[in-house]
Amino acid sequence: MSILLEQIRPATLGDRLRDAYSVTAEFLSDIISETCRRFPSGQVNARTARIERLIQSQAWTDAALALIDLELPQWQIRRLAYDDGEWYCALSQQRELPDWLDQSVEARHADLALAILSAFVEAQRVSAPSSRTSVPNAPLPADTFYQPIYSDNFA
Repeated sequence: MSILLEQIRPATLGDRLRDAYSVTAEFLSDIISETCRRFPSGQVNARTARIERLIQSQAWTDAALALIDLELPQWQIRRLAYDDGEWYCALSQQRELPDWLDQSVEARHADLALAILSAFVEAQRVSAPSSRTSVPNAPLPADTFYQPIYSDNFA
C-alpha cells in the first residue's frame, strides 16, 4: 500500500506537546479547548480575564500556571528543575508527602512553559471523572446452555 494512501491519524495532544518547540497563542487555545472544563467560553471573570491577558502578552509560563490554578485547584507544583537542557515539572495533590509516597504527575521538555503544560494535560487526564454512572449495570443474561442444578445433600 502506498504511503500516500494510508490514513494519517491525528496527533494526540501529548504528542503535539512533546514535539512542539515553543508555545503559541493558537496552540495554547487548542490546549484550553481540549482539556479545560472550567474555562468558560462565553463568561469572563477575573481569573479567565487574567489568563487571556497573559496569553495576549505572550507570558506562556504564567498562563500555564494560571491554568493549573483555575482548572486543577487541588494540584500544586511539587518540583521544577532544569537539568541537562530540559525542564522537569512535577504536579502533586499531596505536596507534604515524601516523594516515594506521593503519586505525582511528571513531565519534561526543553521549554519551561511546555513542560508545565505537559504536566497540566497529564494531570487533567488523570483527574478526569470516569464515565461510570451512579446506577449499576443490569446483570447480563445467563448463557443458553446454563441450567441450574439443585445440589444440596441432606443425608
